[in-house]
Amino acid sequence: MAEREDVLVVDGVVKEYGDVMRTRALDGVDLVLGRGELAALMGPSGSGKSTLLNIIGLLDRPTSGRVFLAGTDTTGLGERELTATRARTLGFVFQFHHLLPSFTALENVMLPAWGERGRVDRELRAAAESILEAVGLADRMHYRATNLSGGQQQRVAIARALVRRPALVLADEPTGNLDLASSAEVFELMRRFNRELGTTVLVVTHDPRIAAGCDRVIELEDGRVVADRSVTPA
Repeated sequence: MAEREDVLVVDGVVKEYGDVMRTRALDGVDLVLGRGELAALMGPSGSGKSTLLNIIGLLDRPTSGRVFLAGTDTTGLGERELTATRARTLGFVFQFHHLLPSFTALENVMLPAWGERGRVDRELRAAAESILEAVGLADRMHYRATNLSGGQQQRVAIARALVRRPALVLADEPTGNLDLASSAEVFELMRRFNRELGTTVLVVTHDPRIAAGCDRVIELEDGRVVADRSVTPA
């Protein structure tokens, strides 16, 4: 039996804010995600979900504890190393897609790697075109973002997150701004790429239907993991 490959290890992460009056947003969080898992992160407002996602996404640093991404201990990394690790390891999908409105779908998908490399090469363009075809937007890749529907824009955001084949995709309420039909389509796309590419996905959601389609449901309350259960996807 093959050994499990841990893509994410959160080890005793604490996050506090404030100088005089300390507020503890995360209180010793432990979390492990293996390759190919699709996990839902749930909890009431103020439970620490966004704080945890920002720390896993290397957008914020923990007060104490460690975060390992694809085997790399990110604890002592400098800003340049954090940026490189984020670009190499992570993809992001947000509730609001954050597309550049004057750019085409293709340009938006290429943008993160384009900014890092300083140019668009044949390999990047081919990868972006391929992933847009895979999300059903072959006939829309040269449309500006403003000429796409909300569901199509979120498909572009998913393509952008996946174009460099990251080990881990972090999705923050990715269907929260969509109607029921578009929500189902967007989640099914994420589920499909999770299965086909073996991409690990951690999705923050309040939607029990989204959670029911995941492999695991992790619940936070008051900055602590209070439940972590396996589910049978519908």
